[in-house]
Amino acid sequence: MAANDYRGYLRNHMDMEHGGSRFQQPTQSAHKPLIFGTLAVMGLLQVASSVTILLHLTGYLREVDLPSAQPIEEVHSEPIIADAFRDIKKKERSRKKDQTPVAHLPVKTPMDFASTDSKVVTTIHWNQFHGTLTKVKYHDGRFVMEEQGLYYVYAKTCFRYAPDHASKKQDVSNVQLIQYIFHESHTQSKLKPVLLSKSGGTFNWSDPNYNMYCVQQGRSVRLGQSDGLFVNVSNSWLLDPEPEGTYFGVFKMST
Repeated sequence: MAANDYRGYLRNHMDMEHGGSRFQQPTQSAHKPLIFGTLAVMGLLQVASSVTILLHLTGYLREVDLPSAQPIEEVHSEPIIADAFRDIKKKERSRKKDQTPVAHLPVKTPMDFASTDSKVVTTIHWNQFHGTLTKVKYHDGRFVMEEQGLYYVYAKTCFRYAPDHASKKQDVSNVQLIQYIFHESHTQSKLKPVLLSKSGGTFNWSDPNYNMYCVQQGRSVRLGQSDGLFVNVSNSWLLDPEPEGTYFGVFKMST
């Protein structure tokens, strides 16, 4: 009886162990999908986190770059250009201020001097488009000063006569060729030209083919602002129209 009970106990104990193992096996297989799912979710979360961080960093870099570029193109470009133009104008004004007043003009052609009377003097007109005018104005045969100071004024006039090419047949056996340089002061209530210098002479041109004579003179003179200078000649109909032979000039030496 006791042996039967013992065998029954062993049999029941064995059944319990086997039954327990059969009961645990489905539990372990049920946990595996849960573990894999958890790992997958964690991987997805890590990927999403990495993408979010990458996008955030990219956006941050753009935010850093854009503000540094926009002011140069949109905000600071106009002031920079304006400053550049101001600098250029300032340099031009400074350069013009430092320039020395100077003028040199050749005779204006064609000339239409009708008078052949040696007693008549004529104001020469100059070609302002083929010379130099720096801080000196030109008007009606006159240099007009923009600055006061000590100037040197010079003039050269050439006269020539070739019977075969002359427009007038004239007796030049006793011809007077004189050059005058005049100064007009703007301080006078009525302009009265002052003769600065004259040069020339009386000539007997007996060569039947070609005759030529040049007068050149210069001197220093103190001039005020808006003062004028001009050149008169006698027998202007004999003036040489070549710019290398007849010209007028002035330049400032000191204040």
